Amino acid sequence: MSFWLPHATTQAAEVDYLIFAVVAGSCAILGLVYGSIILYAIRYRAGSKVARYGASEKSWGIEVAWTSVTLLVFFGLFIWGADLYVRLFQPPPDALKVYVVAKQWMWKIEHHGGQREINALHVPVGQPIQLLMTSEDVIHDFSVPAFRIKHDVLPGRYETLWFQVETAGVYRLFCTQFCGADHAQMTGEVVAMAPPEYEQWLEQNGTSGSMAKQGGILFMRYGCSGCHGGNGIGGAQATSAVQAPPLTGLYGGPVPLEDGSIVTADESYIRDCILLPEKRRVAGYPPIMPSFAGQVSEEDVLKLVAYIKSLAPEAPP
Repeated sequence: MSFWLPHATTQAAEVDYLIFAVVAGSCAILGLVYGSIILYAIRYRAGSKVARYGASEKSWGIEVAWTSVTLLVFFGLFIWGADLYVRLFQPPPDALKVYVVAKQWMWKIEHHGGQREINALHVPVGQPIQLLMTSEDVIHDFSVPAFRIKHDVLPGRYETLWFQVETAGVYRLFCTQFCGADHAQMTGEVVAMAPPEYEQWLEQNGTSGSMAKQGGILFMRYGCSGCHGGNGIGGAQATSAVQAPPLTGLYGGPVPLEDGSIVTADESYIRDCILLPEKRRVAGYPPIMPSFAGQVSEEDVLKLVAYIKSLAPEAPP
């Protein structure tokens, strides 16, 4: 058994340094406090002839210095930890997205090109990887100790985090949130490969189409094109007489809601529109969008989201 994990990602070393700093600072203060208690107990024990009279006036210098130094130390550690936390959840713009669906008791992985895996995740070395995760049943937790990442995967919402592997190898993946009888069996592996090997793996595990292409088929199958049009143009140009919001260029843009607020059309918003349309109604359109909750699996929702994200606005003539 090894008690020292490798630094497999760019963030792993900094996470360790922060933990060591917190432990070292806590141990130093703990030693100083308890050392003072033990020294006082020995020095002023019963029968000791040490003088017990004190100064006639009390000095606050030691108390002020002690409080100020410890406050500055731990406030500095807090700022360091908060900054690291924020950076861990702000993926670079060029991050490669991978979709993760947790289910008792397995990890279902799907790449943007449609490649699927169970309890395994292949990634290229030196490329930022963003995980978009959700659960089909209960709360799980995606944890790769060698990467120093750990994040809850919740049903009914999308969670995200990112990492960048610097060393090729095979690393263990665990669920670290108790999720049922076979929780201990919910393990897997992350395989970090050189970019050429990763491209070869994608070709060897190719599918009939990308997630966006598969989502386009589902878009027609579930009848979405009846109101939004086959290419998501929506509105008066849709294939039915019903007015529907346009989907072209929707992703990443502002959306005015019926209550007067404005939200950004990210993955979570699109998911809510599919499963919980009444949660955030779009301003200016009748509330006729049906809910597909219980009809569309989480995997198919991810494909529909990928298709809607791919609908770029039409170029002006």
